[in-house]
Amino acid sequence: MSSMAKASFTDDGNLADGGIDLNMEQGMAEHLKDVILLTAIVQVLSCVSLYVWYFWLLAPGRALYLLWVNILGPWLTADSSAATQEPNEKKQRRQERRQMKRF
Repeated sequence: MSSMAKASFTDDGNLADGGIDLNMEQGMAEHLKDVILLTAIVQVLSCVSLYVWYFWLLAPGRALYLLWVNILGPWLTADSSAATQEPNEKKQRRQERRQMKRF
């Protein structure tokens, strides 16, 4: 994790990558901390029972959930608002013109 937080510079001294803020919420570092914490908990609890290793399935389950919520779900359910918005704007302009003519 410390290598993710280090900044990298180009040959002429300019900043190429500022690194990841490890304390930032809703970032890659938070998900990495969750995986490390899950690994530690599973490892400790596996001393009690070997079936605890099935808790490791929570990691890919959460990854699939985040993939669906952040990328696939919005992409698949997105409306073509740009195409439907133009006729609505045209209709609104026509209605405004008609109202102006009435007055």
